[in-house]
Amino acid sequence: MKHRLKRLLPTRDSLLQHRWLGWLGPRLQHPRLWHMSRKGIALGLALGMFFGLLIPVAQIPFSATLAVLLRANLPVAVASTLVTNPVTFGPVYYGAYKLGKLVLLEDHPSQEELQGLLEQHAAHQAQEAEAGFWAGLQHALGQLGQVGKPLVVGLAIVASCTGVAVYFLVNLLWTLKVRWSRRRRLQRRPGAR
Repeated sequence: MKHRLKRLLPTRDSLLQHRWLGWLGPRLQHPRLWHMSRKGIALGLALGMFFGLLIPVAQIPFSATLAVLLRANLPVAVASTLVTNPVTFGPVYYGAYKLGKLVLLEDHPSQEELQGLLEQHAAHQAQEAEAGFWAGLQHALGQLGQVGKPLVVGLAIVASCTGVAVYFLVNLLWTLKVRWSRRRRLQRRPGAR
């Protein structure tokens, strides 16, 4: 299992030459950052998932920096940030937005409010056609401001819960695998029942 995992992870040389990780310099040489241990793998995976879900840009530098500081497995921390990619980005962020709205107790708009919003949007599109690019950009930023708070709250909840759950799940599965392997070895011994 370790050998398969090592083939999928980024190599030490590729991470040492990564343009965003170069500032960490000699700290990247610590042996615990590259060791395949239960704690290192679990913590690296939890960090990568946390930053991969929480922030849409610069996930790798944040994950790698914290992995170096906490002595987690660096390749696993970097690779697991890819939990959000072009395929998963939309559903993850939409689900986080919906969760944020639920947590913040923001009501869904009524039918009249929706009709008013549609009319307002149509009127704004007509103004935008006249005003040009900058007015359109201001409108888009205003729309983003309305979505921002529920999205940030939802992403924080999803990232935190996923990071903690992944850490404990990896620890549990690793422990069960070690016990299962030990039991199988003991059963193969001569004289074992």
